[in-house]
Amino acid sequence: MLFVIDLRIRLKEHVVRVVAIDLEGTGAQDGEHEDLLEIALVPLHADGTPGVTQAWSSLLHPQRPIPHKPWISPGITDAAVRNAPFLEQVSGDIRRLVDGAHLVGHNVRVDWGLLSRKVPELRPAGLLDTLRLARTHRGNSGNSLNALVDHYGLGASIVAHVPNGRPHRALWDAVACALLLARLAADMGLDSFKRVRHAAAITAPGVTSGSAVMDQPGLFD
Repeated sequence: MLFVIDLRIRLKEHVVRVVAIDLEGTGAQDGEHEDLLEIALVPLHADGTPGVTQAWSSLLHPQRPIPHKPWISPGITDAAVRNAPFLEQVSGDIRRLVDGAHLVGHNVRVDWGLLSRKVPELRPAGLLDTLRLARTHRGNSGNSLNALVDHYGLGASIVAHVPNGRPHRALWDAVACALLLARLAADMGLDSFKRVRHAAAITAPGVTSGSAVMDQPGLFD
């Protein structure tokens, strides 16, 4: 069963936009030298479902060999990224979806930390963290994205949206996060964007406060 929130937009779409994000990289073990290997940005429809047809995702060429390490996402190899664009070639596509949007991710601080280092000119309106919501609702254990997908039975819905996807790849994980946001918000009675934002927002360098949209009708109203 697909759980959605009633998200009727009463103002123009640009007033409040929510975009699910997921990144795959060479690993936090690389520290400041971590490179992006894949990115997915998935806008949410007015009913809270992922807008896959409006989504943008791409492999990215890191301009160096991909290390053969267990934390590298499945299927991301030197051969897979051979013809992929460099990050600077697609930064405009990323800005188009990120600037002015509320980014939702699972442990989104990690994704934003890497993305903002690589594309520092990005200016999202805010960050929403489904991991924060899950910990508030369920406690501190069993809150990995895969565990929550299994717990809430979201797998079939994800496959319907991303039939050729797989866990730990950017588009699959971003769609999973979008569906998880709707399910957690419904379970927690968060029936307005203001309530979702209050429960899920985190702060991070390079992110505007978004206070101007707090009292504007829009998503989740």
